[in-house]
Amino acid sequence: MRLILASASPARLQTLLAAGLDPEVVVSEVDEDAISAPTATELVAALAAAKAQAVAATVTGAALVVGCDSMLEFEGAVLGKPGDEETARQYWRNMSGKTGLLHTGHCVISLPAGETAVEVATTLVRFAALSEAEIDAYVATGEPLQVAGGFKIDGFGGAFVTGIEGDSHNVVGLSVPLLRNLVARLGVDYHTLWRHDSL
Repeated sequence: MRLILASASPARLQTLLAAGLDPEVVVSEVDEDAISAPTATELVAALAAAKAQAVAATVTGAALVVGCDSMLEFEGAVLGKPGDEETARQYWRNMSGKTGLLHTGHCVISLPAGETAVEVATTLVRFAALSEAEIDAYVATGEPLQVAGGFKIDGFGGAFVTGIEGDSHNVVGLSVPLLRNLVARLGVDYHTLWRHDSL
């Protein structure tokens, strides 16, 4: 069965490849700013579903379409992608030495039936106490600008994450254990998705 990742995230693709899967990538053109929800978990679930649905509408034949969206919930606020250097600096000045909750919404659609499974994975993330020089240096790498919460655990930012509670894959942007559960709900044995060269 085809596995289609409805995401432009290189980190999500790498996570699936490392897990023995071989997804096709089809990027959705969803206007994320047009979607709202009362809580962070509801928002990431809605965004993941919107992305998966947009791509599923373009697919013919049997396939599993996976949509994801991540955000950091910090002190009651939802932190998406900073987008610019000053916002990224402000994120880190606030997060330094504290903890946040990284939420990733997952939506899997089984085609052609259109059956859907949606769930959110949450991982607690502990951040190191950073100096202004460290914040400036990290922001200068450009890495935090286009990632949820302004950090990547699998990049330069990994040095600034002192611990997590929960699934580490989720912090990268896609929970592999949750994906296994979701495809099982749709009647697919996860191990049948492994690519042959990984066995």
